Amino acid sequence: MKRLVTIQDISCVGKCSLTVALPIISSMGVETSVIPTAVLSTHTMFKRFTFRDLSSDIPEIAKHWKEENINFEAIYTGYLGSIEQIDMLKDFFKQFKTNDNFIFIDPVMGDNGKLYTGFNQKFALKMKDLCKMGDVIVPNLTEASYMLEREYKEKYTEEEIKEILIKLSNLGPKQVILTGISFNDNELGVMSYNKKTNEFFTYFKEKIPVKYHGTGDIFSSTLVGAMVNDNSLEESLKIAVDYVWETILDTYKEKKEDAYGVNFETKIPYLISRANKL
Repeated sequence: MKRLVTIQDISCVGKCSLTVALPIISSMGVETSVIPTAVLSTHTMFKRFTFRDLSSDIPEIAKHWKEENINFEAIYTGYLGSIEQIDMLKDFFKQFKTNDNFIFIDPVMGDNGKLYTGFNQKFALKMKDLCKMGDVIVPNLTEASYMLEREYKEKYTEEEIKEILIKLSNLGPKQVILTGISFNDNELGVMSYNKKTNEFFTYFKEKIPVKYHGTGDIFSSTLVGAMVNDNSLEESLKIAVDYVWETILDTYKEKKEDAYGVNFETKIPYLISRANKL
């Protein structure tokens, strides 16, 4: 069985980060090891959430794993609990990156033009440095704007998105995916750029008129699981976008408008059926 490690927080309520990564990737037949970066009572869209930084545990976990000669097909990072953790992950990458695995970075910092609580421009530029070590990075347009220090806009042309993708790839990653892409009012999806082949790829679904927290984490977890299962980037993107769309639609049908997240659980059988066709 293939194994990856995902390094991100535990939000005890809210359907994001490790509480979605672990079941989703596991359901795709990939052993999922974890390093929690922090423990939060809820995700950050709730008010007065509790937060415990787990930075001190990261080097000790890495040291033990190195002693045990534990290896991974992929290293997948998400929400980090502090700016200091970025340097810790740089060290982790140096210890566990091999010629046979890949580093997948979701630079979780913000959405809708704003950074999440606890993050600032200094953190964004530090995250930009981390992305230089990634093989695959998956920012949304807000995160890309902060890392590239360019103005965030609500609407972009296709040429502008291609320009952003190329600039992100110039940091170092071989493959860059931008999420939350839309060129009309009826569709929403992703665009990717493969530096090696110099090819762009887009995949869209019908836009559902609602926004839920945590869908980015679901997308990234599904994408990395599909890639570890030896799918092409294009096939992996289709699986990830389709699954996220199914979870949003299922939640929307229930007329849920709270901050808890989408019904990803009810659609895991759908994901398994897609994964079995990989």
